[in-house]
Amino acid sequence: MTELNTTNTEQLIYNNSLIKLTVLGGIKIEGLDRMRATLKAELPDSPKPPIRHNLDLYNDTQLEKFMRKTADRLEIGISVIEASLSELTAQLESYRLQKLKEQEPEEEAIKVLSAQEKKTALEYLQRENLIEQTKEDLAKSGIIGEEINALILLIAMSSRKCADPLSVICLAKSGIGKSYLMERVAACFPTEDLLENTQMTENSFYYYKREEIRGKVFLIEDLDGAAAVLYPIRELQSKKRISKTVTSKDKNGVNRTITLVVEGPISVIGCTTKERIYEDNANRSILIYLDGSAAQDKKILAYQKQIKTGIVDKQEEQLAAELLRNTQRVLEPIKIINPYALLIDLPKEIFKPRRTMGLLLNFIEAITYYHQKQRAAQVNKTTGEIFIETTPKDIEIAFTLLKETLFRKSDELSGACRSFYQALKRMKLEKFYAADIRQNSRINPRTLQRHLKELNDYNYLQIIGGNKYKTGYQYELNPTAEKVKLEHEINKQIKDILTKIKKEEQRINKQK
Repeated sequence: MTELNTTNTEQLIYNNSLIKLTVLGGIKIEGLDRMRATLKAELPDSPKPPIRHNLDLYNDTQLEKFMRKTADRLEIGISVIEASLSELTAQLESYRLQKLKEQEPEEEAIKVLSAQEKKTALEYLQRENLIEQTKEDLAKSGIIGEEINALILLIAMSSRKCADPLSVICLAKSGIGKSYLMERVAACFPTEDLLENTQMTENSFYYYKREEIRGKVFLIEDLDGAAAVLYPIRELQSKKRISKTVTSKDKNGVNRTITLVVEGPISVIGCTTKERIYEDNANRSILIYLDGSAAQDKKILAYQKQIKTGIVDKQEEQLAAELLRNTQRVLEPIKIINPYALLIDLPKEIFKPRRTMGLLLNFIEAITYYHQKQRAAQVNKTTGEIFIETTPKDIEIAFTLLKETLFRKSDELSGACRSFYQALKRMKLEKFYAADIRQNSRINPRTLQRHLKELNDYNYLQIIGGNKYKTGYQYELNPTAEKVKLEHEINKQIKDILTKIKKEEQRINKQK
């Protein structure tokens, strides 16, 4: 059998001493349903001019036409040409499949824990103060401040193998460290469970294998760059599967309909500065607001200087992250039952309570999942299914971690505007123009105008004078804007809910 010469990928040569066939320009690797090629056919050591022709080697009509033309021009038997083209096609198929295989990313070897590593990870997950210990180890891994946000991210990513994984959107202005926090928490998870994309096309989600992304965490550094895939992301979050019907030509050139199906669920972690723009996705996600305070700036600056002076022990950070990665490897998918679910209520001030209740219940489930090694496995006598139960402590932890998020869900203002409003009150300006605020802070003029408009729309400010085009409007704070102390009300309602749950726990224990 004559070997195909592939030394030059732009000029593939088949030469069996009877005829020489050269594939000019190489051959396309993608599209296995066709094999378009520009062929140059010539006789070795013959003065007859070569024949050049572009055709699809899978198209019988084009192939027969090329064979007749070659036989006529080169004065060679058609059976020789047919056998040579058949062998060339077979070798081109092998060559193309080999190239496709080379292009496939190497599958990362999944780490298998040693007996000691597994023992250490199990002991870690059985600690009574697991959440506090996790908070400490997240800090040891190099996360500065953001203790609550880091824990929320870790719990959300841990839920990737639950029936209803959680998604999180990190919100803050540019330069605060949204991506850094996401990446440092992600470093505490097995890399085989993470998918990180800097840019995705509209159709990219539909070309994964059916179950390739199930139980994975998608990290999206900038939601602005992923605007095209926000719809399939929402569908994977809500319906846990996406599908798309496309047309494709078979080997005979006939259009066929194919349905692409990709199964979820997945956990999506994204970062953005624009809360309102991604409202549909935000309704399906936990929103966390990063700390942009001067105190947090001071901590981060000190850490950066400590790194340069060699004070920070990078090996200790890596060991802390590795321990947390190992704990994730020993967590196993298991059904979770919440016997207290009927007693859980949302503060009445919450906007869009249906979605928020779902997020809260799923977060409680994720807390239980993280504590699975401390829960006794039970068996459903009817179905034989193994499950573990949520405890009041799990619910209390969930409310503690999500209290700020619940407050934000109850707030008609966006998170950034709420922070601006709090800063505005601290300035103690009785009557002011936009220029007066600029003197007290370095806020971007467009951002300032956007916040002032939002506060005015919701009656937190009132216009008392000025002119839009000359001096700008003059404002004053509306003293009646916050008659009800929202945060105090939420704390009180949460406390009442937890009291009811603890009473129910006592009742259940007495019956056992």
